[in-house]
Amino acid sequence: MTLFDSKDALKIAVAQLNLTVGDMTGNAEKIIAASKAAYAQGVRLVLTPELSICGYPPEDLLLRTAFIQACDAAVSHVALALAAYPDLHVVVGHPQGTDVRTKSTAIQMRTNQASVLSGGKVIASYAKRELPNYQVFDERRYFAAGHAPCVIDVQGTRVGLLICEDAWFDAPCQAAKAAGAEVLAVINASPFHLGKQAERIERMRDGALLTGLPLIYAHCVGGQDEIVFDGGSFALNANGTLADRAKSFAEDVWLVDWQAKPSVTVQDDLSDLWQALVLGVRDYVNKNGFPSIILGLSGGIDSALVLAIAVDALGASRVRCVMMPSPYTAEISWVDARDMAKRMGVRYDELSIIPEFDAFKATLAKEFAGLAEDATEENIQARIRGTLLMALSNKFGSIVLTTGNKSEMATGYCTLYGDMAGGFAVIKDVAKTTVFKLAHWRNQNDPFSMGANPIPERIITRPPSAELRADQTDQDSLPPYEVLDAILERYMENDQSIDEIVAAGFAPADVERVTKLIKINEYKRRQAPIGIRVTHRSFGKDWRYPITSKFRA
Repeated sequence: MTLFDSKDALKIAVAQLNLTVGDMTGNAEKIIAASKAAYAQGVRLVLTPELSICGYPPEDLLLRTAFIQACDAAVSHVALALAAYPDLHVVVGHPQGTDVRTKSTAIQMRTNQASVLSGGKVIASYAKRELPNYQVFDERRYFAAGHAPCVIDVQGTRVGLLICEDAWFDAPCQAAKAAGAEVLAVINASPFHLGKQAERIERMRDGALLTGLPLIYAHCVGGQDEIVFDGGSFALNANGTLADRAKSFAEDVWLVDWQAKPSVTVQDDLSDLWQALVLGVRDYVNKNGFPSIILGLSGGIDSALVLAIAVDALGASRVRCVMMPSPYTAEISWVDARDMAKRMGVRYDELSIIPEFDAFKATLAKEFAGLAEDATEENIQARIRGTLLMALSNKFGSIVLTTGNKSEMATGYCTLYGDMAGGFAVIKDVAKTTVFKLAHWRNQNDPFSMGANPIPERIITRPPSAELRADQTDQDSLPPYEVLDAILERYMENDQSIDEIVAAGFAPADVERVTKLIKINEYKRRQAPIGIRVTHRSFGKDWRYPITSKFRA
């Protein structure tokens, strides 16, 4: 018989919640409601995510004394609100303590804490030991490391508490077992990237096998600025087998069933990626109070994909698209844009930029006399479009979604104050080759019942073009996307050297060209809107390169 075979065994639930940074009142009420609902089903231990009281990551809000005080008050509020359930134990995550500062130094005393609430008070606490400081994580900037294990007794079951990164290391897991733990409970706020779900399960399996203890992984869900949390909380038996899983990309008050077979299978990468993008858009727009969104629809694949994501996220009634033809816009672009908008059921308008473009050229004619047209005139068109979209945004309060992909952001194939103008960059971490795959996937799937085949096939199959000069295609200025994206992945995401990439069979000229473009376009990326992180290394927090630098590998 295993620990949870008896009918009287401890029932555990995970409150897999979509939390908002700084909304201590709203987060507390979600925790209270989920705990009461779980208690009604016989649950006596509820696990909430890492920093569930304040949301993750609070970043420099942690440096504000008033923020910590508000968190303390919210912890007390949750404890008192659940005091009527004396046999209920609820684990909440929150920051604890402040820095001790003098004129010359600061001693960090703040910890990333898991507190156990029962009977109207905090009965036990655990401070996170392992503080990640890589990728999007910056925890050593804010927290001091804990040292002592924490094991609590709930209905005769000894539960060892861990927080996220702790369970990726052997020592905290072993310390919990040495302190008498019979099951490991890990509360988490682990940002999504492709492949992360399988990676988590494998690493937690190592912890279960190391200690010989069953393990519960309690996760959060939702979008927070550029990162997305994907849910998918799970439980592992002591032999490392997957016992059960919560929903992915959705809130869930999940009752752990140790006898169940896996209730939710691991989804394919494109399904996960689509749901992450949709959730990222929905939460960024809704949590920041925007009534609707607006985007430029060109008849090309990038804007078509962003439109489909936006409608899946918010519904057609909150999405507006604008086609802004120039002298170089092909007739099929008009036709395909109208078709796409009709399929999605969104408001669609056409605003020609030809009068504005002619006016700019007339104003600059004397200055440009004797000089051939070049990228200058191309960028003017993009900037006119950006100005029109931002004017509509200002007037109606809609947020502008930009439509540039990772391949373009990497190489600078985008225009400052033009197609980069906007509030949220939906696919800035999605390579162009993946854009095509996602478009095909969405046409074959309708995950949110918003309509099948939303993207006209010709948009997917025609050669990509910015249509800023006659007969233009992307490959006039860039290597084939299959080559560009492969070099980008190796160099930017996986830190391979130029020599290693060439040795893998790529043409030296292509490698030199792509890596040089990545370097010289850092100044553009610093001025781009934030966007959704879906790879293990995105431009933004994951990538911190100087703009002014003479180094070349």
